[in-house]
Amino acid sequence: MADATLDARGLRCPLPVLRARKAMQQLAPGQVLMLIATDPGTRADVEAFCAATGHELLDSQAADGEFTYQIRKASGR
Repeated sequence: MADATLDARGLRCPLPVLRARKAMQQLAPGQVLMLIATDPGTRADVEAFCAATGHELLDSQAADGEFTYQIRKASGR
């Protein structure tokens, strides 16, 4: 279950990840952000974002042209 949801449908990369970065700043460590996007480029971008920041990609799903990601905020970030 997500603590916050970011609807980035219709936005092209890198905007979904840039907005996710900003949204993650508002969360406490351990909280989860659900990101919803329509740009297929978010698959690689979200993985790279998590690897670079230490956030944990809990789940990613694709269905009907939408991509949904569950990202847990790293502790100390």
